[in-house]
Amino acid sequence: MAVKKEITGESVSVEDFVISRAFDAPRDLVWKAFTDPGHMKNWWGPKGFTVNFSKMDFRPGGIYHYSMRSPEGHEMWGKMVYREIVPLERIVFVNSFSNEKGELTRHPMSPTWPLEMLSTFTFSEEAGKTTFTVRWRPINATEMEQKTFDEGRKGMNQGWGGTLDQLEAYLTTAKG
Repeated sequence: MAVKKEITGESVSVEDFVISRAFDAPRDLVWKAFTDPGHMKNWWGPKGFTVNFSKMDFRPGGIYHYSMRSPEGHEMWGKMVYREIVPLERIVFVNSFSNEKGELTRHPMSPTWPLEMLSTFTFSEEAGKTTFTVRWRPINATEMEQKTFDEGRKGMNQGWGGTLDQLEAYLTTAKG
């Protein structure tokens, strides 16, 4: 969804970040990979990251709280606050970095990254293959946070691409 926004006297079009991937796996398996903390801890996060804490209350108003460790040993916490769940079709949530208590924090490596991201995950199936799509945008963002988001698309492609690579590898072993 494009949003027109006035920034320093210029009218610019701000686009959601969108990435999709088709998986050779049934939709119910892909759905379970996102809705069961036991599954998510096996693949969630950019390539090379490992999840070392994974607690989920999967319902509107519920929270997924997690911790990831980078290959260099840096620990990052995050949380998702679920807004809408349509089984096997859509999950809408607000995603943010947090501390281990679940309190909102800044991105540990990008202090101007938006505090909150509205995330919409959709799942569709055709001929036994599942297409998963992420739609991502900042909410309640300052101008600087919006600018950081708009300029960060290359990094988002790398991060989400690595996450989806890990999911693909996990689904291959989970369905086998």
